[in-house]
Amino acid sequence: MNYLDNILFAILLIIGFGYFAFNVKKLIRNINLGAAVDRKDNPKARWANMALIALGQSKMVKKPIAGALHIIVYVGFVIINIELLEIIIDGLFDTHRVFAPLGVVYDVLIASFEILAFLVLVAVIVFWIRRNIIKIKRLFNKDLEGFPKNDANYILYFEIVLMSLFLLMNASDYHLQNLPEQFSHFIKAGSFPISQFITPIFNGMSNESVLMLTELFWWMHIIGILIFLNYLYFSKHLHILLAFPNTYFANLKPMGQFDNLESVTKEVKLMMDPNADPFAAAAPVEGEAPAKFGASDVQDLNWVQLMNAYTCTECGRCTSACPANQTGKKLSPRKIMMDTRDRLEEVGKNIDTNKGVFVPDNKALLNDYITPEELWACTSCNACVEECPVNINPLSIIIDMRRYLVMEQSAAPMPLNTMMSNIENNGAPWQYNQQDRLNWKDEN
Repeated sequence: MNYLDNILFAILLIIGFGYFAFNVKKLIRNINLGAAVDRKDNPKARWANMALIALGQSKMVKKPIAGALHIIVYVGFVIINIELLEIIIDGLFDTHRVFAPLGVVYDVLIASFEILAFLVLVAVIVFWIRRNIIKIKRLFNKDLEGFPKNDANYILYFEIVLMSLFLLMNASDYHLQNLPEQFSHFIKAGSFPISQFITPIFNGMSNESVLMLTELFWWMHIIGILIFLNYLYFSKHLHILLAFPNTYFANLKPMGQFDNLESVTKEVKLMMDPNADPFAAAAPVEGEAPAKFGASDVQDLNWVQLMNAYTCTECGRCTSACPANQTGKKLSPRKIMMDTRDRLEEVGKNIDTNKGVFVPDNKALLNDYITPEELWACTSCNACVEECPVNINPLSIIIDMRRYLVMEQSAAPMPLNTMMSNIENNGAPWQYNQQDRLNWKDEN
């Protein structure tokens, strides 16, 4: 390399990491549009949760084939990118395999990277076959029409190209290492258990051509990594980054234990207090809007629910386990998360367009994205929560939106309204008066 190459490489890094940082800042801003919720309790359990589920992939292996393949891709992605540090140093300071003095350790590292790269290639090809040829049902339904379907394939193609470039880069480098009299810059370093079998394709080429290809593979590999890094924000693969905080801040309460609205809880406690003045009411705070019951738009959800939406992998395990979806109803927990993310992105773009202020757009998550029919199809069974490999909770969003329908719009289905009226009037879900409730015992 010459100094112009070093400068160009530095500019490339600044642009790549700078744009990524810009999108991360926007991501954090959008998540923080949600309401505050305290998820800092019991840090020991939270760290254990993150280690077991995000790092240990414990819920992925419930489907053994997909789980094992995913672990290979995940481990390969994390470990192989350690080499990115060497690439950056070599690119900035015009060195070659700067960590080569590590000796045997370096050989073991490069060999491990190559074996993992090969395994990742195999796993990704199997994933592509499952998605595009076998067409597994949960990966091939109307939830994923359009960009979501293409996005999954784009990621697979990215992985194939990046791993192939890595192996080709090593193979051409290894070829030049065996020509020390002509290319002393290419010192003998590393162990190449996979790329050594690719090296013969360079036999018969001029040394200058192989050198040019080596540099081309090197540049394409680092450019591909930076493109992939910045594509994450727009892709379902944002879970690569968000799975860790998402599992850490997950709800630790037992499944089925719902949060009560604080404002309602206060009212009930006031009603149950024999010493309280039933006619006393707290004075409204000037300029403060009354609290909304439930959620109709993304700003009404809490920040953990919004982070859940960005973390969704669109794997469809939640929907495939949903009893409502299995019986043909419109509800799809995966669609609930995708719709929440799409609406949140729309709100974020609105804020960007209007210089940091949200301008009402006469749209909302409820009705414009998610219909009441979907919400009321839910049986609240928690199957979707149990199945999610990164502890996303679609049910919490469904419940909050149901609360809005019931408590703000009185828009519950007729059977539910009838039941609540009976409880209010008769003290029981049935339509019988309390005095008539035991009449059945006198029937013959």
